[in-house]
Amino acid sequence: MEGTNPVNKKLAAALSGGAVLVLALTGCSSDDNDKLDSWAKQVCDAVQPQAKKIEAANAAIQKETSDNSTPEEVQQTDSQAFQDMSDAYKAIGSAVDKAGAPDVDDGEKKQKDAVKELNDISSSYASLKEQVDALDTKDQAKFADGLKDIATELNKLSKSGNDALKTLEEGDVGKAMAKQSSCKSASSSASASATAS
Repeated sequence: MEGTNPVNKKLAAALSGGAVLVLALTGCSSDDNDKLDSWAKQVCDAVQPQAKKIEAANAAIQKETSDNSTPEEVQQTDSQAFQDMSDAYKAIGSAVDKAGAPDVDDGEKKQKDAVKELNDISSSYASLKEQVDALDTKDQAKFADGLKDIATELNKLSKSGNDALKTLEEGDVGKAMAKQSSCKSASSSASASATAS
């Protein structure tokens, strides 16, 4: 039977695969569009602290796998990490919502879709937190099985759910975001944490 540790490693791997969906940005120059640039700056500045929060939650789950942690410690860490991620994605959704529609074709639809998606991701992490909180830490086998189920859901979550964000970041919006230093630094730290697992 697998102990808690290998299962939590799977959890960490699944998690880092979906790390900071919103920051899959490429650095390239764009034609000057002041409206779009100020929109991108507003979003990027709001996203950066949330990206750090998501990264820290990832790191906490990964750290908990490398030590010989008790089920209680794993539960506590994972629960807090999922809460932080839920809050972070909700905050990113609010930032995109508050920024309004970007000055591009279909900007309003792209923005609304991305906000909905971010809120859905936030809800998914909130529900994972509830699942972790409900696990029985007194029974290691049951606990490991429960973690396995959560890792499976996390895997699905990391593979799905960022289509609207990708659509929002296509073309000129992505170029404008790529010029923002706050997006660049958040993007590089996100990809570093994704490759570290």
